[in-house]
Order: sequence, then C-alpha cells, then structure tokens
Amino acid sequence: MIIDERFTAYLHSLEDEVPSFFEELRKEAETDNVPIIRRESERFLKTLLAIHKPASILEIGTGVAYSALVFAASCKQVKQITTIENYPPRIESAKANINDFYANCLRKKEDLKIDLLEEDAVTAISHLEGPFDFVFLDGPKAQYIVMLPDLIRLLKAGGVMVADNVLQEGDLIESRFITPRRQRTIHERMRTFIWETMHHEQLTSSLLMVGDGMIVSVKNDKQ
Repeated sequence: MIIDERFTAYLHSLEDEVPSFFEELRKEAETDNVPIIRRESERFLKTLLAIHKPASILEIGTGVAYSALVFAASCKQVKQITTIENYPPRIESAKANINDFYANCLRKKEDLKIDLLEEDAVTAISHLEGPFDFVFLDGPKAQYIVMLPDLIRLLKAGGVMVADNVLQEGDLIESRFITPRRQRTIHERMRTFIWETMHHEQLTSSLLMVGDGMIVSVKNDKQ
C-alpha cells in the first residue's frame, strides 16, 4: 500500500452517497474478486471528466463494465463509449450490467452508445480509427507499452489519456532484482511505459499518487 490506509479511509469518508446501482455493482465485483477502479480513483476520474467533458471515450479493459458505466452516468456529454474485453465470463457480466444500466434509465440508448469489442485489446486498437476525446487504460499491464503508439494515434489532439494501476502496489519503485522472477517482465515493461509516456514528444504527462498510481496525459496540439 503506497498511500497510508488512514488517509484512504479519510478520503472514502468524504464521498457522496453512491447510487444504489453502482454500490451493488461494486459489492458484487468485490465479492467475486473482480478488479474495478478504487473509490478514490473513481472520484478523481469523475472530476477529470467534468473538466474535460469528452464526447467519445475509449476504454481498454471493460471488466464488468463498472468504470464505463460510471463514465456514462457522471458525464452527460459522453455520447459514445468503446470498451474492449476478451475474457468471456467478464464479457457476459459486462453485457448484463450494460443492459441493467439502460433498464434503470440511468441513460437512454438513443443518447449514449456503448460498443463492447470482444477481442484482444492490442488487436482491437490496431484497426480502430478514432479519434477519441478520452482514453482510459486499465487492461493487461504488460501490454501498456505495446499499445502506446496506437493509443496516441487514436487520441484526439487536446484529448486526455489516463493509465491506471501503474505503480503496482509500490512494487514498481523497487529494484527489478528483488522483484520475484515471474513478475520481472511486467515490472520492466511498466517502467518503460511510464518513462516513454512521461517523455513522449506528443504528450504532456504527470504521474499521480491516486489509488495505485495513475498517469494523466494530454496529447499536445499539432504545431
């Protein structure tokens, strides 16, 4: 745990009451050990969306569609969400949750289109055209660096990209030589991703201590 647990608990105590739909969805995900965005990360993303007001969002890593539906409910300017997942059990849960979202009238289908692409993210983004106003990267961590060129291509000039869980519970700041051998590849690839994102000529980026670490990037306007 990078951030003191007492501080995290204090942050959670400041949260507004969450709509029952999302509270139940979070409890279900936690019961089933399905990873979803942390509460403090969710609040930060809502704030970022309120500032940026994107019309189109690309999400890598649908999971059970929790974050995609949070985006849909909290930002009325969003008209199109494209989200990618290739794990069949989660795809089925995501489809059911998206249908429940519409059934609960949290947004209307004619007002918001959610496209769930059922394939490997690296393959999927290679044939997408974009551009997207906002990209949320929360898929397979070892593939972040592989996807970076396509994600930059797909991101609109002036658009925002957020990569979640980049600090891996603090393990990333440790030497790779004390990292368990089975985790060294992801350790090295994530460090490379962070370096490339922070120093890419097309991006202006900051690494933030939110949740398990986030990189927030803005694609620079073309000169």
